[in-house]
Formats: sequence, C-alpha cells, structure tokens
Amino acid sequence: MSTTFKAIRDRTYSGVGDLIRLLPTGTVFLFQFLNPVLTNNGHCLLINKYLTGALIVICAFSCCFTCFTDSYRTSDGYVHYGVATVKGLWPDSSSKDLSSYRLRVGDFVHAFFTLIVFSVISLLDANTVNCFYPGFGSTGKIFLMVLPPVIGVISSVVFTVFPSRRHGIGNPSENNDDNASEMEK
Repeated sequence: MSTTFKAIRDRTYSGVGDLIRLLPTGTVFLFQFLNPVLTNNGHCLLINKYLTGALIVICAFSCCFTCFTDSYRTSDGYVHYGVATVKGLWPDSSSKDLSSYRLRVGDFVHAFFTLIVFSVISLLDANTVNCFYPGFGSTGKIFLMVLPPVIGVISSVVFTVFPSRRHGIGNPSENNDDNASEMEK
C-alpha cells in the first residue's frame, strides 16, 4: 500500500471516530427514549411542552458539557476525569502535570457544533414538531427533510478537518501519556 493511501485511510478512520464522538450516544438515546413519553407521541398539553422543553435543555447541556471534559490514565491504571479549564484539568487529583489539558478554542467550536447537531435532532423530531409546531405546512416539511443532511455535512467537514483530541466522559484515554502528548500538538 502506498503511504498516500495509508494517510488518507487513517485520516478517514480518524474522522469517522470523531463523528461518532460528536454526540454523546447516551444523551441522544435518553432523548429518543423519553421524547415520545414526554410529548405524548406529539399530542401535547401545556405540561408536556414544559417537560419536553426541559428534556431538550438538559440533554443539550449534557452534549455541550461533555465537549469540555477529558480523562487521563495514571501509571497505576486508574482513569481520572475532569473539566478543562484555562489552567488545565479540574479537579486535579494527581501529582501529574495537567496543564496540557487546558481549554482551547476548538473546545468551543466542538461544543457549538454539537449543540447545533443535537438541536436539529431534537427540534426536528416528529414528536417534537407535532408538539411545538403542529401547523407546519408543506414548506416546513421540505425544511424538515433538507436541514438535517445539510447540518450533518457541515458538521462532518468541521469535525473531520478539526478533530477533537479530548477523551471525555464515555471516551476514556487508553494510554497513560497518549492524551497529554496529543493535546500538546
């Protein structure tokens, strides 16, 4: 195999991995599981709208928050999690230097696109549409069909070109110093 092909293949696999990490699957599963119940399958009363709105806000916060979490594995094999700050990872529960885990602009970009993708998934869900805006006409239905793939393509490009090096909640670091050396790049 040529080195160019290997580089393209490795970049593609890395991009697919970043896309998989784009949204926390547990959060999306929770939304998909609870949304039909809270929206009463799209036939909402006022209380259903409040509960569904709260679910969307909580899940959106969870998706964004995970973009700012990271993990590292200590020499004794334990995985420690923390939140990225300007100075490094917090809480600092080890003697290891965690300044390489500091907050970066890319974290905000990833959080923004994660929020956009989750918003499209949640707000354009059939039950949510029937609950919050049941009078969507034919123009609205076209919008519902076109917007998700467009947002998906844009997000895919952004996450392939600018991959996240965080190993947050649900994606722990596999090697002791692997994440720290990646973060410095």
